[in-house]
Amino acid sequence: MVTIGELYTNVKAILKKIDSDTYLFDAKCIMEHAFMTELPKLLISSATVASEDTVKRIKKMLDKRETGYPLQYILGEWEFYGLPMKVGEGVLIPRPDTETIIDTILEKYSERTKNAPQIADLCSGSGCIAITLKKYIPDSSVTAIEFSDDAIKYLRENAQLNGADIKIVKGDVLDERTARCFEKLDILVSNPPYLTGEEMDTLQTEVSFEPELALRGGDDGLDYYRKITPLWRNSIKSGGIILYEIGMGQENDVTAILQENGFENILYSRDTAGIIRIVSAEKKQED
Repeated sequence: MVTIGELYTNVKAILKKIDSDTYLFDAKCIMEHAFMTELPKLLISSATVASEDTVKRIKKMLDKRETGYPLQYILGEWEFYGLPMKVGEGVLIPRPDTETIIDTILEKYSERTKNAPQIADLCSGSGCIAITLKKYIPDSSVTAIEFSDDAIKYLRENAQLNGADIKIVKGDVLDERTARCFEKLDILVSNPPYLTGEEMDTLQTEVSFEPELALRGGDDGLDYYRKITPLWRNSIKSGGIILYEIGMGQENDVTAILQENGFENILYSRDTAGIIRIVSAEKKQED
């Protein structure tokens, strides 16, 4: 038999060996998930003996975590911009960096596109961007486009979980037929795969569990920007906006791609670490 307090101590000790920087947070998440109770309330009953089933559940979670398996997949849910998102194998884990794209749209563009903007989210994955935009711009019309069946399963679940009335389309964003289905978009947003070949070869163990399809952006990480920009240009209305999440140091290359395809007024947005994470631009007004 083991008490809740002893169990918590053991969980921290095991997780500290895995990652000394995050073990306290990981331990908190695992304990709360297993007991379905917030940690401070849980520790009030630290002398209470934990049930055998709970101890077994925690052991299974720790065994997975010791292999480098992502905490987010173990928990099955992660927060994005204050909203819960279901996640698991086959879908990219929502990251704080990506919240910068929401900040950028809400701060810089929501006023300009306040009249029920038409929004398309390419490579939507879990749907975190599309769902959050719909929640924060309620009168918008948002379409999430995703190719992976595994990801679409989570996308649909997350839309329902958050009560977000978005349209979900299974489609290849690199296929001209998909792009032709859209016109007069106010906002085109995408967090495409942007890791380089070298980065794919040196992935952290945790990231290696995420779908390669959502990570690999070609040898230099720019394949999707080169293909999406000209392909979807005509789907954006004159004066409409395109926003990309990018990898560190890709801003100059992505800027050049946008300029070559008739976009102007290019702006950069930095994430909480001060890294340029978002490149946004306007489609040139037609004469």
